[in-house]
Amino acid sequence: MSADEIIDIVDENDRVIGRSSRGEAYARGLRHRCAFVLARDAEGRIFVHRRTPGKQVFPSLYDMFVGGVVGAGEDYDEAALREAEEELGVTGLPRPEYLFTFRYDDAAGHSWWSAVYEVRCDLPVRPQAEEVAWHGFLSEAELERRLGEWEWTPDGLVAYERFKAHRSGAAAPSSAGPGGTA
Repeated sequence: MSADEIIDIVDENDRVIGRSSRGEAYARGLRHRCAFVLARDAEGRIFVHRRTPGKQVFPSLYDMFVGGVVGAGEDYDEAALREAEEELGVTGLPRPEYLFTFRYDDAAGHSWWSAVYEVRCDLPVRPQAEEVAWHGFLSEAELERRLGEWEWTPDGLVAYERFKAHRSGAAAPSSAGPGGTA
């Protein structure tokens, strides 16, 4: 999505209250919607990537989710599949499984409703060069080791902690550092 593309602006309850260009939404700190997709390969490893330096938000940071901004009039499910196929560079991906939604807010102008999904990708990936500077599939143990070594997107870290809590059946933390708003 380019900075000129139109997205829905939402309130604190995830209700659409207007529309804006993506660039304006980020510049003015307007709350919008994003889809996060945890992609696994046939061996259960997680797709991890480093964002390109030209990304508008969180450039050059690592992320364990693919995904992005939900377009105007688009729902989370549509955005999850579209974004996963775009970023992984595949077509024919199964529909990602919806897991949960939370509101990310870092109190520094970044705020969005985040729908988290999971999908299995058995297809050979060809990530978008404009989006992905490096990629690999890591085991969960390797990903956990890298959490303390690499610089990660803050919203991805919050989503991953909530993902682990969701998977274990534990209640998601009410605050997992910045962005932990329920």
